[in-house]
Amino acid sequence: MRGMTLAAQEASLPTGTARLIIAASEQDSNLYYATRFLAPDAFIYLRDSRASLLLMSDLELDRAKTQATVDEVLSYSVYEAKARADTGGACLQAGTAPTLIQTLSTLLRERQITRLLVPSDFPLSYADGLRQAGFQAEAQPNPYFPARLIKRQEEIDAITAAQRATETAVDEAVRLIASSRVKDDLLYAPGNGQGAPLTSERIKQIINLKLMEMGYVAQHTIIACGRQACDPHNEGSGPLRANQPIIMDVFPRSSSTRYFADMSRTIVKGRASDGQKRLYDLVREAQEMAIGRIKSGAEGQAIHEAIMALFDKAGCRTGLINGRMQGFFHGTGHGVGLDIHEAPRISRSGSRLETGHVVTVEPGLYYPEIGAVRLEDMVVVTETGCINLTQYPKVLEV
Repeated sequence: MRGMTLAAQEASLPTGTARLIIAASEQDSNLYYATRFLAPDAFIYLRDSRASLLLMSDLELDRAKTQATVDEVLSYSVYEAKARADTGGACLQAGTAPTLIQTLSTLLRERQITRLLVPSDFPLSYADGLRQAGFQAEAQPNPYFPARLIKRQEEIDAITAAQRATETAVDEAVRLIASSRVKDDLLYAPGNGQGAPLTSERIKQIINLKLMEMGYVAQHTIIACGRQACDPHNEGSGPLRANQPIIMDVFPRSSSTRYFADMSRTIVKGRASDGQKRLYDLVREAQEMAIGRIKSGAEGQAIHEAIMALFDKAGCRTGLINGRMQGFFHGTGHGVGLDIHEAPRISRSGSRLETGHVVTVEPGLYYPEIGAVRLEDMVVVTETGCINLTQYPKVLEV
């Protein structure tokens, strides 16, 4: 798999077998990966050992011929007419067009395809229709395209560019928090001690707008302060407070390349408590240890378990405490690419890492009575180690 192009991998498909996706590429990363064609409406992608092709509506036909990275772009209306002729209209009600399955079946028979390999989220109604039409439809496990896991240099460059934009936006927010004034434990923008306090919503707005200016879109940005940060996916709301950890987790997508970045930092405006400092130092030590163990052939599960052992040895218990999950109760890392969460995983069910994987390293500790800390970098796996794509500094007190 390493270093092989998608076309080279798919050339090994048996005769009569093809990959099939029916989806909108704006939502389906597998389809976009295979075609590099972005469309809001569903279209048909077919790939056998000979060629890749799209079956497109007349609305998108010419654009697809110009932009899609496939061998052929065929007209849906042409095959719709063929389907009508194939059936002699007998199976169609008066005035109705052939169904998508009838139209697709005509193309499949023309290309002598009988077996279809579809994604695990392929619509059941389509699968049932194809089986009723006499075709095999077999769901494939993720990753649907194994080539997606091994990032080519241009993909790494796109992820790196997204990371630089993320760091620029986060830095603007951190500088505002660092320069803020404190009044009654609340943060206020410089010179605005009598106005409204700084809020999670305001910091998210600053980050998201800055990213938009640079051509990136961020959704579900996390700016969570205090006890809110002890729920790792709490996006945060309301006023930001002094002397409490603020977790910032930002993961934008490029509007042009479609690739994501992902970074987390934890800061305190003012003075962190001794307990918060201890958590921060432990999480940073765990992250550095994990990064030091990442290389081609390393097991994600073993890396995750080493972090758990480090925390346990330090007395940081993980589990249900006072009715709430506390400690380190999420994975150490995940793949990043056209999806924000993709294979491989560094977790309890982790994967073997390979050269070209891009993964996050994001240990965290969460204790409502002390605070929460998460630090996240992205790295590229190499034969002998990894390259850290993240350059933003790690500083607790600002």
